[in-house]
Amino acid sequence: QVQLVESGGGWVQAGGSLRLSCAVSGSIFRSKEMGWYRQAPGKQRELVATITSFGTTNYADSVRGRFTISRHNIKNTAYLQMNSLEPGDTAVYYCKTVINFNDLWGQGTQVTVSS
Repeated sequence: QVQLVESGGGWVQAGGSLRLSCAVSGSIFRSKEMGWYRQAPGKQRELVATITSFGTTNYADSVRGRFTISRHNIKNTAYLQMNSLEPGDTAVYYCKTVINFNDLWGQGTQVTVSS
């Protein structure tokens, strides 16, 4: 059974940085597109960034130039490097992939940015 486990969240002051990791069990990682999403209190979950199996990336306008998504196909891990963090980035961050047309989510990791 494939599982996604996020880590790396925490508390940081505005302007600081964090790196999130999403470890994927199983051997399917290198063929899958990975995505990072976030959900702030009272808001809908939104796309942050995606990376294809070939390494093509896509970002939400709100994070482009500040966040970088990457992947390590040997370690079966996707990353989200977050720089110049703002209080508006405060949310639970989730990674996601698609297995047999079904969305598979991790449990999420909290990121809190104080002003």
